[in-house]
Amino acid sequence: MKPAPFDYERPSSIGEACRLLDEAGGGATVIAGGQTLVPLLNLRMSQPFILVDINGIDALKGISRVEGGTRVGPATSQAEALSDETLGRHLPALVTALGHVGHYQTRNRGTIGGSVALGEPAAEMPAAAVALGATIEIASVRGNRSVKADEFYLGPFMTVLEPDELVTGIVYPDWPPDHVVLFREVAQRPGDFALVGMVGALAIADGKISRAGLAWFGMGPTPIKARQAEVALIGAAPGEADAQAIAELAVADTAPFGDHRASAEYRRTVGRRIFVRALREALEAKETA
Repeated sequence: MKPAPFDYERPSSIGEACRLLDEAGGGATVIAGGQTLVPLLNLRMSQPFILVDINGIDALKGISRVEGGTRVGPATSQAEALSDETLGRHLPALVTALGHVGHYQTRNRGTIGGSVALGEPAAEMPAAAVALGATIEIASVRGNRSVKADEFYLGPFMTVLEPDELVTGIVYPDWPPDHVVLFREVAQRPGDFALVGMVGALAIADGKISRAGLAWFGMGPTPIKARQAEVALIGAAPGEADAQAIAELAVADTAPFGDHRASAEYRRTVGRRIFVRALREALEAKETA
């Protein structure tokens, strides 16, 4: 099939893009990489009146250090982010998750902001934003606002983003230089959306876990923060943490669903196993470092 007819605009500034979205009255859709949107257009599952291409807005691209964190422009390609030295040094958990997003070809076009804003429940980037405590920067003709990633997602492909609003940045707070990364996912094939996955980071100070950020993907209608597991880990010594018990707490925060790929019980069972494995390996690696 071919897309339904639409007008095409390529603004050169954030202000112009916001104006176009405002004037469209909900009839516009933003395109960056288009790896998800273009198939939806072709299937006529998305039929915007206006397509607003943000690739001409330099202010929406690039990776930079800001006070207390790292800022990623939403139009930054996944491939660029994957090879960025700043991200590799300050946000290894994000880079690890990025390596599992789609395929080489799609990462050349797919963007960080596109994935974060779309809110696919089984995608790595929304979950990484939630786990690492990212803040989503949003702009419209009405002004600017910031939303914590764990408050950004409302349901499958549903976010707090209004039709006239544009994601202008994702800010990931700093983690201690020696923090450890947790990541596991199970997919039918490399590059497929995960059946179940988890991503996170742990900071250890004075022999105790001082900070924890953990999130699930593919385990409910949104990326899900493993809050009970985070609380249980804080203050624990790496060698004393009961990985199995903490995994049970982590799974208790989820709301897995059954579909043609896997049952809800499969997701719970596999979720427990990958959580235990990821946690044990991360803590053992820290103890032997």
